[in-house]
Amino acid sequence: MTGICQHEPMASASASASGAASGAASGAGAGAASGAGAGATGSHGGAGSLAVGTWVVDLDGVIWLAGDPIEGAGAAVGRLQRAGVRVLFATNNAEPTDAELWGRLARAGVTAGADDLVTSAHAAAAMLAPGSTAMSVGGPGVHEALRSRGVRVLSARDDAGVPDAVVVGLTHDFTYDVLRVAATAVRRGARLIGTNDDPTHPTPQGLLPGSGALVAAVATAAEVVPELAGKPYQPMAELVRARAVDVTVVVGDRPATDGVLAQRLGVPYALVRSGVVRSGDPAGSDAEFDYVDLAALVDAVVGP
Repeated sequence: MTGICQHEPMASASASASGAASGAASGAGAGAASGAGAGATGSHGGAGSLAVGTWVVDLDGVIWLAGDPIEGAGAAVGRLQRAGVRVLFATNNAEPTDAELWGRLARAGVTAGADDLVTSAHAAAAMLAPGSTAMSVGGPGVHEALRSRGVRVLSARDDAGVPDAVVVGLTHDFTYDVLRVAATAVRRGARLIGTNDDPTHPTPQGLLPGSGALVAAVATAAEVVPELAGKPYQPMAELVRARAVDVTVVVGDRPATDGVLAQRLGVPYALVRSGVVRSGDPAGSDAEFDYVDLAALVDAVVGP
């Protein structure tokens, strides 16, 4: 069974992040720190040039934290849309269903169309052919994406033969038995596909374990290198390109995913410090723009 392409191992994202951090230390430097401290001033000028095309905007840490809307984010999206900028939401969180994500967007005051959402679950499902089989080690969003793709979903709690793939995403139902069944299936020949390799997930209480921790557990137990679907990897980049040919900027709180996706798409990266990276933290990326949150970035682009 073949997917869209072969993907970099998990270590490549860390390498990209390390390179980005090095670039930031020599490039953005004090400018980024002073911009973040000021809250409404970016590390580089020219933010007004972003008031065109399509913005690719992360959800967790940019629009909300654990589903709780970040103050001003919804209004900022509305100001962009009224200025003629399209917003495409791209999230690595594969746990919620599309309907759950639409509900969170609505509660945040965001209006978006049916084609304005891409998730790492969608990207993982796109790597499998319709009619294939997959063991889902993930939440409802992974199950939904696989079924929508026409993939037959097997339980991760039963030794039900060898599926074409084991797909791992964020879930709160990860147990030793699930790990045992998933790793055994991979050892017997199933592909191991991770929705993403984010090590943590931002919440109002701080950083909690992310999908990457679960993918790493299965990969370690099966002694394989996983294929990866979400930001910043090629399957997600292809989904974004399929939805928008005029991407202007990638906006996100995690340089190792959002920043590297921007590099892959060949567009600027705007770091916002409302999630994984907070105000006062080292930038950790060669971000062209650096703001305290989405509202401050949009203030600089289209005005308050």
